[in-house]
Amino acid sequence: MFVNCVTYKLRVNSMVTLKQLAKELNVSISTVSKALNNSEEIGEETVKRVKELAELYNYKPNKVALSLKQNKTKTIGVIIPDILNHFLAKVLFGIEREATNHGYNIITCISNESLEKEKESLQLLANGSVDGFILCVAQETQMKNEVDHFKNTIKKGLPIVMFDRVAHDVLCDKVIVDDFESTYNATKSLLDEGRKHIAFISNIDDLSVGKLRERGYAKAILENQDLQVLSLRMGRYDDHQKKIHDFFKENKGIDAVVAADSASGVIAINTAISFGFKVPKDISVIGFSSKSVSNHSIPRLTTIRQHAKDIGANAAQLLINRLQNNLGDDDVKTKIVKTSLIRSGSTL
Repeated sequence: MFVNCVTYKLRVNSMVTLKQLAKELNVSISTVSKALNNSEEIGEETVKRVKELAELYNYKPNKVALSLKQNKTKTIGVIIPDILNHFLAKVLFGIEREATNHGYNIITCISNESLEKEKESLQLLANGSVDGFILCVAQETQMKNEVDHFKNTIKKGLPIVMFDRVAHDVLCDKVIVDDFESTYNATKSLLDEGRKHIAFISNIDDLSVGKLRERGYAKAILENQDLQVLSLRMGRYDDHQKKIHDFFKENKGIDAVVAADSASGVIAINTAISFGFKVPKDISVIGFSSKSVSNHSIPRLTTIRQHAKDIGANAAQLLINRLQNNLGDDDVKTKIVKTSLIRSGSTL
């Protein structure tokens, strides 16, 4: 009866501590801690008694105290430029799933492509909230080529793993896809179809990945002396539908398109159809895209698939490995995730 009363008071009036559990079981605090963590040093009967009492009192470890003691939060800060971007959302899913598998939590911040917001997010979370960062560099950061905030964060002992858009001047782990090679191969596949007037369309020209994709396309075109590079670069706030419509109107001989982003590929198909082209008989279209986005056109867009979840998982693995093994600058890695060309109805 007395025990029941004590149990009730502890549950209602205070958070149960390891010390209280140890006192009631007449064992040391260390024994209770080891039993809760399934240490082989503690006998099965003791482990059972400790866990039953902990469950009865609804004991929860004090994560703040634990992080102060271990100097670790078991939390990863993730900074992405745009939560509405389907690719970035899938990368985030991959990061969260892998982090959870290793006992880590994540805190996510959105930079909204702003350098200042990116800096604020790093500063906010670097104040003891996280053990390290996974991030995709904001558009404004790449345009202004500012990287000191990344370097300063690393100097504080907080490692960074960058994915997709990366700052090459920052010494840190990175996860990228074969942007140059993938557009080179995609363009070559269109040449193999017999296409002679292949255009490149992009609304991410300000980003490192956009530049790499255009270079891959250009290399494939320039290897054929009879062909000409034909590019449309659009700004973030341009009317993309109008720009692509005008581009088709000015270049009526286009018989294929390589799109650096998902939206441009879908718009290119719809625009071609509006001009009376049959896809893929008259014109073929390939774009960087996910499966769900490719469904937004008829016929379906042939896509360069980036495997976003794998990118996220690889980024989390690199950071957790660095945190758990205290790796130095000599161990910095760049992981390249291979893309896949998924053929669908927009190519022959």
